[in-house]
Amino acid sequence: MMTSVDTDLMRVLGDPLRMQIVTLLARETLCTTHLVEETGARQTNLSNHLRVLREAGVVDTEPCGRFTYYRLRPDVLEALAASFTELAAAARTTDESGRKRACP
Repeated sequence: MMTSVDTDLMRVLGDPLRMQIVTLLARETLCTTHLVEETGARQTNLSNHLRVLREAGVVDTEPCGRFTYYRLRPDVLEALAASFTELAAAARTTDESGRKRACP
């Protein structure tokens, strides 16, 4: 069975600031103010990146008074990691079997 990697999700996580946000949220749930302090990014820039992460299903939001907290969804990252694990297993099997397509 051929494994498919979610290329849209890879593109979302490929941005350095978004990856920094994901890394920070892996450690704790944070509000936008915390993320601005931690990343040094401007509020508007950070909000745009958080919107992209939210739309991709990478983070969930939790309103708390006038603040919005962001929480990482580990299941999304686990699914992406599983796709790569399957690809690595397929490559290992191909390597061990010496299977290759003949050139025309």
